[in-house]
Amino acid sequence: MGLKLSISKYFLFTAITLAAFIPAKSYGGGFPVRPGRITLTPSATYFFANKAWDENSHKGSFANNGKFTSWSYALYSEVGLSRRFTLSVLAPYVMNTFATDLGTSKSSGFQDLEVGIRYYLANINYKYYFSLQGTAIVPMYTNTALGYNQKGAELRLAFAGSGHLFSKNSFFILENGVREYFGYESVFQDRYNATYGLTLDKKFHEQISLSVGGFYATSINKEFNVNPSASKNFAFNQVALSYGHSFAKSLSMFLTGGTFVTGRNTGAGSNLSASLIYRIDTK
Repeated sequence: MGLKLSISKYFLFTAITLAAFIPAKSYGGGFPVRPGRITLTPSATYFFANKAWDENSHKGSFANNGKFTSWSYALYSEVGLSRRFTLSVLAPYVMNTFATDLGTSKSSGFQDLEVGIRYYLANINYKYYFSLQGTAIVPMYTNTALGYNQKGAELRLAFAGSGHLFSKNSFFILENGVREYFGYESVFQDRYNATYGLTLDKKFHEQISLSVGGFYATSINKEFNVNPSASKNFAFNQVALSYGHSFAKSLSMFLTGGTFVTGRNTGAGSNLSASLIYRIDTK
């Protein structure tokens, strides 16, 4: 696998996962990052839901013509420390609005700061890669409309590989992460995602990919919350489609659309996302 192809694949997956899960933005990737490389990824995502699944997975409209919308902005950065290790930092900001015939409630602010270390366990012929990431989670707020306001930790395993389909370069990434928030009404989460993508041209300027993923959260607090950032007991599965274009070797843009297809105790929502990916080689 050439360096250019590896970079292209990694960027594509990063952009997809920026918008894959609104309540659980899963940033990461299965392909190695060159030592000394700094990746900066600002993104903006719009989420909308006017229906929800109840605790029995029956879907219906919110009461009183309710509508939940959210604009979220994030800056993700990853640094290649060595051939085996990378360091990542995620800082998200969100603006939530829930409007009904009875009134409107809003909340906005920074959410959880995430700092992670990824270790590349092994590879098979430099074509298939296994990695393990540990992430520390620290809230940057006190308003529980923005999140759980609890410290947490996550362990994530990824398997990535490359190949060909219809004479096009292709790749796949499989990820599963388990996360625990500590404290009162602690929350356990399982986040999983599978991505398959194709590079459409020989110069690696145009890319598309399909992502299928899910989210499971459990807690002693079983109450429904229209706000996915604050809900503690729910599940959903989602599909997302992404298109990417590279303007230059160091700059790419990605557009992603996703929708929830099944759920329990959560809003039935859809999202649109745009992101830029800029990389700097310091070595």
